[in-house]
Amino acid sequence: MEGKITRIVSNLYRVNSNDKDFECRARGKFRHDKLTPLVGDIVEFDPINCYILDIKPRINSLERPTIANIDSALIVTSVKKPDLSLNLLDKELVLCISNNIEPIIVFTKIDLLSKSELNKIKSIMKYYTKIGIKVTTNRSLYKLKRLIKNKTLVLTGQTGAGKSSLLNKLDKNLNLETNEISEALGRGKHTTRHVELFNYKSSFIADTPGFSSLDLTNLSKDDIKSTFKEFNKVSCPYKDCSHTNESECNVKKLVKNKKIMKSRYENYIKFIKELK
Repeated sequence: MEGKITRIVSNLYRVNSNDKDFECRARGKFRHDKLTPLVGDIVEFDPINCYILDIKPRINSLERPTIANIDSALIVTSVKKPDLSLNLLDKELVLCISNNIEPIIVFTKIDLLSKSELNKIKSIMKYYTKIGIKVTTNRSLYKLKRLIKNKTLVLTGQTGAGKSSLLNKLDKNLNLETNEISEALGRGKHTTRHVELFNYKSSFIADTPGFSSLDLTNLSKDDIKSTFKEFNKVSCPYKDCSHTNESECNVKKLVKNKKIMKSRYENYIKFIKELK
């Protein structure tokens, strides 16, 4: 039979096939081939003896969180407690786009903002939407449900941003564990301890352990540059312009004229420097 791995605990793999779950083990050949089954893998398995026999080719995979065959990523982004980190958000966008995963930004804790702070967030949301990124908030559940229909999704973002809370809003039956933000540390506690896919209507959604840093060193400068969608639409005098030290770079001019968001360009430069 064919199914999808929805949970891995120790050496037990939960495989979902035709709305039925099977607790399976992996054949020894995977260790020999140095291939590790991941949550999200489409596998061929023996339903009688409950052994995974083969792993189908992957569309994509991530290391943090460890998951495969993702259509979209919900980047759950707190605007306060913890404060908004545009650097982390842009890193997550780079990771998603470079892996052919559609990013969907979900801003949370909008109700904690003052009027001036809210106006600033609205302008940020408008900018990301303009460059082709799907953006919503955790209060727009109807829009969110439309965006995730018939997809396998991963939730990622700041620790304490409200990933588990968002899943609980979508499906109250999940009743996932949540913790309040640690006021002393200004960040959340890790409440999710393993990667697991939950069936939500026609979709699969992964709740994953939170993280606060991402490693982009496996990408090249061109990989990173190609993920900044607004840069790709700009024609520079130099054919292979890196948008860093070139004096006549049109991207830099657009940043100066506030046509490209300054934080986006600054984060791009930081990511390029990290590679060095």
